[in-house]
Amino acid sequence: MPPYILFSFVFGYFLLLLAVAWYTSKNSDNDSFFIGNRNSNWMLVAFGMVGTSLSGVTFVSVPGTVGAGAFGYYQVVIGYFIGYFAIAFILLPLYYRMNLTSIYRFLEDRFGPVSYKTGALFFIISRTLGATARMFLVINILQIFILDAMGIPFIATAFVMLLLILLYTFEGGVKTIVYTDTLQTSFMLGGLVICIIALMNQMNMGIGDTFSALSAKGYTHIFNTDFKASGFFLKQILGGAFITIAMTGLDQEMMQKNISVKTLGGSQKNVITLASVLLIVNVLFLMLGGLLYLFAAQNNIVFKGDDIFPSIALGGYLSSAIGIIFIIGLISALFPSADGALTAMTSSFCIDILGMQKDALTSDKQKRKTRLAVHLCFAILFFFCVLIFKWIDDKSIIDVILKLAGYTYGPLLGLFAFGIFTRRILKDKWALYVCILSPFIILAIDLINNAEWFAKKLALNEVAAASLIQLSDTIFSGFKIGIEILILNGLITFAGLWLISKKQSN
Repeated sequence: MPPYILFSFVFGYFLLLLAVAWYTSKNSDNDSFFIGNRNSNWMLVAFGMVGTSLSGVTFVSVPGTVGAGAFGYYQVVIGYFIGYFAIAFILLPLYYRMNLTSIYRFLEDRFGPVSYKTGALFFIISRTLGATARMFLVINILQIFILDAMGIPFIATAFVMLLLILLYTFEGGVKTIVYTDTLQTSFMLGGLVICIIALMNQMNMGIGDTFSALSAKGYTHIFNTDFKASGFFLKQILGGAFITIAMTGLDQEMMQKNISVKTLGGSQKNVITLASVLLIVNVLFLMLGGLLYLFAAQNNIVFKGDDIFPSIALGGYLSSAIGIIFIIGLISALFPSADGALTAMTSSFCIDILGMQKDALTSDKQKRKTRLAVHLCFAILFFFCVLIFKWIDDKSIIDVILKLAGYTYGPLLGLFAFGIFTRRILKDKWALYVCILSPFIILAIDLINNAEWFAKKLALNEVAAASLIQLSDTIFSGFKIGIEILILNGLITFAGLWLISKKQSN
């Protein structure tokens, strides 16, 4: 299909988003932007958060994992499901009881201003890295398959994408995002289902035939029982649970939408509904991945990993309609994560760093100007980060950046766990140093544990590489740390906070 036609559909999609944003942002104020006036419908929030939770990386990468790891990713999904219950019945009651707009205010009430700003700072760093990495992946696909042929440079593509996100979140914030995310999740899931049906029809398969063929290839295998492997099922399930607790329950972007629901009960229903829906949706993504690999084998297609879905959908192997559906589904998966991150980072900076809610002297008009300026600055920061990823131009950079989430959310996990499960008094001024030190300790452990990978990435000479690998074998004996590195980071932070605390007197 000519790239101009694909581009016209993308442009039309953006116009639809802008129309929804214009309608929903009428009479918006700062409370609308930050928490949607605490009047969001829990069903809309739950459905829209499916798109936020999945993102463009899931849309492209999860199907790509099937070739090497079968349905092993579902181990992590089971962990996600468990983690959402912890959010619903431990964290949400706390947030509603304290009537929080920023969840990091808990850290201020529990420990003091340094812990409070430390939590907000680690959130901002985490979201900047994660959101821009996801944006780069999707923008790069659009660039390669559509915009290069039109002679549009990458820098212009990135600028326009961020400008559009900025336009439809500038005024309405959370109030707008609740509706736009619902719309985009509908397009994404619709695209997912249609692509599955198209592949099944192309190979003349029904549901039963599909699962029989997937099983025959070993693609439906889920549980890894090798306890030394990073994919061992207990590591994956436990790691998945804590990833959800940290990256959803302790993340201002995700919880900003949850606490915009009027009641605690409604918010809890939202979280449990989301958890249940994600169990089903991830099965569909893995099923799609298996079908893509079956189709590739039948047609001698050599693409794999992150390349297989866009290459088959846009490479002329299927109908032009599927190409359009893929593009719409892809950008629908991108924007719920990008717009939410931009809005949440603006909220966190204004409330947590600038102290906007506590400032009774500044007029609402001036606060609005400040909030819009901060929103614009974060959009510019996103733009430059996306350009940096393009400059690096290394496909593995996405995995590296996503892994860094385990480094940056670990201190948040340790801070909140220490505040909730102990009654000790913290020396607040030292909290920042503990939270900075913990990721560096984790980096050293990770470097030794994954010696071969780091030796290759750091281009170490043979002697240094051999020494590092030997040290790894001596310490770990082949045991590989996986996504549970987040838990280890949280434990180290917790231990450090214990050392700088004292027992509460009666």
